[in-house]
Amino acid sequence: MEQQGKGAISFVPATFTTMRHQLGKVGLCAVAFVMVQCGSSERQSSVTTLRIDGSSTVYPITEAVAEEFQKQHPDVRITIGVSGTGGGFKKFCNGEVHITNASRPIAPGEVSNCSGRGLHFIELPVAYDGLAVVVHPDNTWVDKLSLSELRRIWESAAQGKITNWNQVRPGFPDMKLQLFGPGTDSGTFEYFTEAVMGERGNSRGDYTASEDDNVLVQGVNANPGALGYFGIAYYLENHEKLKLVPIDDENEANGTAAVTPSEQTVQDGTYGPLARALYLYVRQEDTIPEIVNRFVDFYLEHVNTLAREVGYIPLQAELMELVKLRWQNKVSGTMYPDGKEVGTNLKEKLQGGT
Repeated sequence: MEQQGKGAISFVPATFTTMRHQLGKVGLCAVAFVMVQCGSSERQSSVTTLRIDGSSTVYPITEAVAEEFQKQHPDVRITIGVSGTGGGFKKFCNGEVHITNASRPIAPGEVSNCSGRGLHFIELPVAYDGLAVVVHPDNTWVDKLSLSELRRIWESAAQGKITNWNQVRPGFPDMKLQLFGPGTDSGTFEYFTEAVMGERGNSRGDYTASEDDNVLVQGVNANPGALGYFGIAYYLENHEKLKLVPIDDENEANGTAAVTPSEQTVQDGTYGPLARALYLYVRQEDTIPEIVNRFVDFYLEHVNTLAREVGYIPLQAELMELVKLRWQNKVSGTMYPDGKEVGTNLKEKLQGGT
């Protein structure tokens, strides 16, 4: 599903300042477009274009890296589209972009699509994310939710049936439950559905969906009975407008306390199945411009610092060294042949494929 009102964002050397976390501001996109189109033909002929697309969740990290990279490479233009993880993989496998951002591993069907077109890729984890479950700030009744309660709310069998908060837990008020979440082309949607329901696709469809996380933030903030989910960075940016809900993963080994996403709980695994890695996928071809290699080198060198700056969680230093080794050795293919990340160990995956 193509993003509405949020096309490719172009970064033109020495033209405008940061747009970090401004995905919903169409005006900036229009300004960027005009800047790209109205430059002199002489200048444009000297500009190399690096094309990126994919996940809205990973966008702020890649946008931050792109800004810093262009300070050192003023003759490189970087366009970053936001069509969701699934939309990004479609463009990637079609050869339309050099790199795609992804908030879940590439699926077997997407691998087949790429290989059928003779396209090989390198898969690189670049940061962690914790999925934030949020409610309206005036919500006084939700102190935590369990995975079972999230499943009761979001599974496909709940469609048209679980429509009120008092159906979620005895003692909750008689108030309409209004749901907000990513669209079906989003890697966040796919990961959440697999982590909570145990299988992809098992999600109700009667909720307000958007690939733009800012739309979801605004929706939850405007509705007292709302509940939504998205990446933690968008909660941190809007924490005064939302209430973060601790999650009980119902794993006896982790105890009974509900946990909120943080750098520590995501890195040590105590945030359970709602913690995940974020990825870059890079085309692996002899014809790929050298600037792509230089950009990825720069990305891996600086992403731990920049990811934290824009609200995400850096990989542990030892894991980042394994990622760099994977890139250095140009390891082709995916660490997840079945496309499933939930319940896996990233360190073990990296050690097995570097």
